Amino acid sequence: MALTTSSSFAQSTPPASAEAPRGKPALETRGTFIDQRIAEFMDKHGVPGLAMAIVQAPYIPRSAGYGRASLTHDELASTRTAWNIGPITQAFTAVAVFQLYESQKLDIRDAIEKHLPGLPAAWGKTTVLDLLQHASGLPDYRTAKDFEADGALMPDALIKLVATAPLAFERGTQVRQSATNFLLLGLIVERASGMSFRDFVTRHQIDPLGLRSTFFVDDFATKACTDRPHNRFKSEIPFINPIEPATGYHVIDGKLAATDPKASANLFAFGSLWSSAEDISAWDIGLAGGILVKNDANRALIYKPTTLGNGTVVPAMAGWEFTRHPGFMEIKGSSPGFSAYLSRFTAAEDLVCVTLLANKEGLDLTELARDIADSYKAGLGAVGVPEGIVARESKFTVDETVSLLEARLKAGNVPVFAVFDHGKNAEQAGLQLRPTKVLVFGNPKVGTRLMQENQAVALDLPLRLSVWEDARGRVWVGRHALGPIAAEYGLKDGGTVAAMAQ
Repeated sequence: MALTTSSSFAQSTPPASAEAPRGKPALETRGTFIDQRIAEFMDKHGVPGLAMAIVQAPYIPRSAGYGRASLTHDELASTRTAWNIGPITQAFTAVAVFQLYESQKLDIRDAIEKHLPGLPAAWGKTTVLDLLQHASGLPDYRTAKDFEADGALMPDALIKLVATAPLAFERGTQVRQSATNFLLLGLIVERASGMSFRDFVTRHQIDPLGLRSTFFVDDFATKACTDRPHNRFKSEIPFINPIEPATGYHVIDGKLAATDPKASANLFAFGSLWSSAEDISAWDIGLAGGILVKNDANRALIYKPTTLGNGTVVPAMAGWEFTRHPGFMEIKGSSPGFSAYLSRFTAAEDLVCVTLLANKEGLDLTELARDIADSYKAGLGAVGVPEGIVARESKFTVDETVSLLEARLKAGNVPVFAVFDHGKNAEQAGLQLRPTKVLVFGNPKVGTRLMQENQAVALDLPLRLSVWEDARGRVWVGRHALGPIAAEYGLKDGGTVAAMAQ
């Protein structure tokens, strides 16, 4: 689970005054339009193609494709392009589990051995809820020595990869994402429903909502148009603005290489679904009421921070992550050749959702999505952050965030030189200030190389992180963007600057 979500701004403007109404045509944040932000992101990160869709319930006012769905074939990213949605698949799996729970085909408190006999003995007492919470401690088959990300192994073969591996922790005591959890949930859906996972999700989610660009890799032959080169659109209606699966790419030796779409089958029930950004948005609207999950209490269980058996509250559930922004939730991640992101601002005063899908592996789309959301409703990003600052929303309090940052820096052998508590200093001065701390840190081996190039950069070293709570109770982590600093001092050592940013 990530510590933060992101928001960065290219330009500085005064805080917004009157709130713009829904439906405003000028979709910009701090002087930059959405299309420009997307184009700059794609250029910076070498992204072949990307799709975006926006929800302002009950509408999808914006759906667009950018770039290419394939670099080899003459295929453009369109509103109907299907992308492997990777870990967003977990959200569909969770809905399937609760649909079976509501029809009394299973109980989320069931031990998984009730539905899946023959599992390793150490796994048997794990509950369905443990799997949903990622609190099982089961080893992740993606980390197994013999796992091949571009393979296409069946679930039984994936289980065998980790059947003898030790548990990562005692169930119900921690949360750590493991694809094994959702693989088992997919198998439980099959056992409880008497249908294949693919057929159950299709019948109870895809078909009722009319999601024509949503399917599994085994459906390509019947639900996708794969004629290459294009020629059939002149005589066959389905090939006009066709539903086409995008080609995924990962980087090998600095160059983009295509991935086999069958690799998505390796992520059964965790990352195996394909969809368009527009379809994801329609499905997202279906989450809001009782169309997919009927019981209010069940929806609250899926879409709020989870409480473990030991009483620990964790800001995550079923792949979703939550921050302190009221009603905010996001689910994101990568799969072979693809990156995916879905955010939902569900508070009544917000009601904005952003879907981004791209055919390059390993992208962090959080920052871009947050800026896009802010274009639709000012204040969904960080408020009052000036030009040259990157701000990321934390999922924890100021004190918790600083402690976690210190621990991560220590684990990376990065010295922490000081922590300044401005809130405490303000109190001692008889003033009031919301919690605000500054963390000063750096690696002399890295920073010294930059000072050898230009000693004046010492004014901006060591590095600093500011952690503060805003007026809405949200916690942000802010830092200076290193690109402008490097440009200001004429630094040419891009590798060192990139290492510091990382």
